[in-house]
Amino acid sequence: MPSEPRTVPEPPMDVERFRASAAAVEAELGRIIVGQDALIRGTLITLLAGGHALLEGVPGLGKTLLVRSLARAIGARFSRIQFTPDLMPADIVGTTIIAEDEAGRRAWRYEPGPLFANLVLADEINRASPKTQSALLEAMQERSVTVAGTTRPLPEPFLVLATQNPIEMEGTYPLPEAQLDRFLMHLRVPFPDRQSLVAIAERGTGDAVDGAGPVVDLASLVAMQGLARALPIAPHVSGLAADLVLATHPEAPGAPESLRRYVAYGASPRAAQALVSAGKVRALLEGRFNVAAEDLVALAPAVLRHRLVPSYEARAEGLDMDALVRQLVATLRDAQP
Repeated sequence: MPSEPRTVPEPPMDVERFRASAAAVEAELGRIIVGQDALIRGTLITLLAGGHALLEGVPGLGKTLLVRSLARAIGARFSRIQFTPDLMPADIVGTTIIAEDEAGRRAWRYEPGPLFANLVLADEINRASPKTQSALLEAMQERSVTVAGTTRPLPEPFLVLATQNPIEMEGTYPLPEAQLDRFLMHLRVPFPDRQSLVAIAERGTGDAVDGAGPVVDLASLVAMQGLARALPIAPHVSGLAADLVLATHPEAPGAPESLRRYVAYGASPRAAQALVSAGKVRALLEGRFNVAAEDLVALAPAVLRHRLVPSYEARAEGLDMDALVRQLVATLRDAQP
């Protein structure tokens, strides 16, 4: 009796295909967004690592355009939620309504909210009440929402990009630590330099730039996420991630005096997971199939800055947490054999 033909599994996406696809997305976004290469790279790392990002910058720097263009570049469904003080949880997760069919029968029907998209822009998230902000917690962590006792999965991939204005704090609600910890990275949107500003000004009076077009499909993107998750990591590199997180705690042995003085609470274990996940993606983007210490060092400020709770003294002095993170990284690197 002849044996049935064996099915040969499709080989996983290799590093070069991963890098080429990511470069195509970066190039397409760079064509639309001027002077924000670091922001584009950070957003792409967040997406490929399967996380969420908090974008901080003043209005008018292209945050909404970036997210909308990213959705078009990967053929994803985009949704924008404008957070306001009167926004209710049902406005974002959806609600059940009584619907009547052609025969006159009435039944409960679920109407999905704007969270049911691949890329969700939570604009000015700190303007909504804590009750509404907390509605994002389950969606960001579990990738599902529960309404009227029924849990519904969100589409894959699912990425929340939340924005907040760092200078206009009147009428805002600071994000709680539990929600901040859900963000893989905290990306700062810098003001463009002179050369970029000239290019932006010329675009406003010249020919319109075509919008972003699809360069990668969702199936390829999910495969890229799978390759990043499967990337091996050496014990000494994962150990560095653990050491970085432990070093953020003031009560840790050998913690520098500046950290004891300016940090009230350190990062959670989720920060170590974020460093490893983002480090894997960065290694692949650099064309390597192994995560190096330099990947974690480069990503440490964006991964840790929003996870350190500053002390009252640090708040009074307006201290930037990035300076402490850089000091921690330098101390750990010097201590390595």
